[in-house]
Amino acid sequence: MGTNLSSILTTKEVSFDVFTNKKLVVDSYNILYQFLSTIRQQDGSLLKDTHGHITSHLSGLFFRTTKLMKEKIKLAFVFDGAAPKLKKAERERRSELKKEAQRKYEEALKKEDLELMKKYASRTSVLTKEMVEESKELIDALGLPTIMAPSEGEAQASFMVKKGDFYALVSQDTDGLLFGSPRIIRNLSVSRKRKKPGTQTYETINPVVIDLQENLRMLNINRDQLIVIAMLCGTDFNIGGIKGIGPKKALLLVKKHKNNFDALFREVKWNAYFDFNWKEIYNLIKEMPTTDNYELKWRKIDSKKIKEILVERHDFSKERIDKTLQELLLTQKQKGLSDFF
Repeated sequence: MGTNLSSILTTKEVSFDVFTNKKLVVDSYNILYQFLSTIRQQDGSLLKDTHGHITSHLSGLFFRTTKLMKEKIKLAFVFDGAAPKLKKAERERRSELKKEAQRKYEEALKKEDLELMKKYASRTSVLTKEMVEESKELIDALGLPTIMAPSEGEAQASFMVKKGDFYALVSQDTDGLLFGSPRIIRNLSVSRKRKKPGTQTYETINPVVIDLQENLRMLNINRDQLIVIAMLCGTDFNIGGIKGIGPKKALLLVKKHKNNFDALFREVKWNAYFDFNWKEIYNLIKEMPTTDNYELKWRKIDSKKIKEILVERHDFSKERIDKTLQELLLTQKQKGLSDFF
């Protein structure tokens, strides 16, 4: 949902060793959009094969995932299902933002301004159905599980973490907290580097864990109140939230009204901003559809299939793919294949 609660959340930097032998579930759409936004040429254009097909997402997915697998981390990937009806307005808003970014990119292109080209190009990312399906195919060839959510992927992933199937949810967003994920991991990158927004420079980063119960305790609130704080600030279902209210002010309002949410939303004049009842969003987040109908099975890597997807279809370097696969298989052999399946 893209709700940003970072200013009131407590995070903890950890070493990669924390995740050794852990099962982590990935919010696939979140990470694929990251790859489309960041893995680009100097002029901002996406990586493509000789047929003009975009490959940035496949490059990020393959090389990032294999690096994490070498660290003895067991990954699974959750994909979004049907979007809630209340998300339609947010999808339309994002579409308009991408059109505006495309217009600004074309203006920068005429001026040959590489910095602006890179800046605006990263905001035009579109994840197509074909790209999603091929990503699933590559994940499957890597021997990793994919799970289809009935609706929001983060809700399904959070459900599985709560069940104990996984240690944590991997996402740059904090929405999983609203769905009850006990832990969220940000910055899960073996390279420990991240490009600074709008620049060509990099900064050193470490993985960060956000613990739900620790944060609720420190904020002295419950999860229902955290959901209300997010709604006041704005979610994908009520874009922009209530004017003038950020996380810190929302926290004060929640503490003032405690669990009397009707009184809180009357005070902030919810009905002046939205033509639907606040309870619609609250209940949607609380009752987002999830399913028990999934299989978690880690299998051996299908090197032939990986090379068919990356080398034969999309012109990836055979030498580089072979080298990566050989290193991964050697790592797994040294550590014992039984640790991976």
